[in-house]
Amino acid sequence: MKPLSYVCARNVAEAAAFHGGRPEARYLGGGTNLIDLMRTGVERPDILVDITRLPFDRIEERADGSVRVGATARNSDLATHPAVLERYPVLSQALLSGASGQLRNMATTAGNLLQRTRCGYFQDLSRPCNKRVPGSGCAAVDGVNRDHAVFGHSPHCVATHPSDLAVALASLDALVELVGPAGVRTVPVTEFYRLPHDRPEQDTVIRPGELITGVLLPPVPPGAASRYRKARDRASDTYMLASVAAMVHVENGVVKHIAVALGGLAHRPWRARHTEAALLGTKPTTVTVEQAVEEELTTAVPLRHNAYKVELARAMAREVLGSMTVGHRKT
Repeated sequence: MKPLSYVCARNVAEAAAFHGGRPEARYLGGGTNLIDLMRTGVERPDILVDITRLPFDRIEERADGSVRVGATARNSDLATHPAVLERYPVLSQALLSGASGQLRNMATTAGNLLQRTRCGYFQDLSRPCNKRVPGSGCAAVDGVNRDHAVFGHSPHCVATHPSDLAVALASLDALVELVGPAGVRTVPVTEFYRLPHDRPEQDTVIRPGELITGVLLPPVPPGAASRYRKARDRASDTYMLASVAAMVHVENGVVKHIAVALGGLAHRPWRARHTEAALLGTKPTTVTVEQAVEEELTTAVPLRHNAYKVELARAMAREVLGSMTVGHRKT
C-alpha cells in the first residue's frame, strides 16, 4: 500500500504550498472520480490537498449579466440555480443528464471538468495506455474502440472526455479561472482541453500547481436559446456516446448568433465551427441545416468500431439545430 498524506487547506496560498506543483499531488474536491481511480490503482497520489473549505462554493450573478460559478459549487446546486435555469438551460440540462442525484450532490464544478476519460483500457492496469503510462502504447487503437473518438484523435490516444458540463460550457464560450505560481489567468473552455497528439497524458493546459477557482459564464446574447441533447446505451448509464449542446439566436428568421459543441466524440468538447460558419447570418431551412451539420461531420475520422457515432451525432445535431432555427422555439 502506498503511503498517502491528507491535508485540509485553509486558504489558496496554503493549498498551493501543500500541492507544490508536484506530479503526485492532487487537489481534492468532491472526489467522485479521483477516489474511484485511487481504488483501482490508476491514480496513486502521495498527498491529497482538500480544498472544500475554501470559499469557492458560491454561484454569483453579476451586474453585466454574467454568472460566476465557484470551483467547489456542487453540480446539484448549479443545475437548479434560478439564474442557470433562466439564462443557461443548456447547462442545467447537461448536468441533470449525467450521473445520479447522489453523485451530483457531491461532485464539484472543477472536479467535473477535470474528470478523466472512461476508456476501459485507461482503467485496466493490465493493458497499455499512453494516458496512464506515457510511452506504453494505446490498446484502444486496434482494440475495442466503440466508445472512442471520431475527431481529433492520434495514434497515441483515441479516448474521449466524459464531461457533459464541459460540452455545455463550450457552447456558452465560458472561461475557466485559474490561480497558480505565476498568478491568476483565465482560459476559454474551448482551449482548456488538449488534443492528444503525442502527449495524451496531459488532459488540459493546467500548469503545475495551478488550481481552478471558478468558471465564468458570459452574458447570454439577447434573445438566445440553448439546448442539450445526449445519447447513451441505456438511461441508467451516465456517460455519453454522443451529445450536442447549442446556443442559438434567431431574429426575423436570420441566425444572429450560433455556438454548437459536440460531446463524446473527441478528447475535448468539439466546437462545430464549420456548422456555425455555414449557418451564421443565414435564413436557415431544413436543407441548409442538414448541409451545415454535414460540413462538420465530413471531417470525422471514425475508428474500426465507432462509425455509428457519426450517424448518431448527425441525427441529434439536425434535430437540435432544426428545432432552434427552422422551428425557432425556445426549450
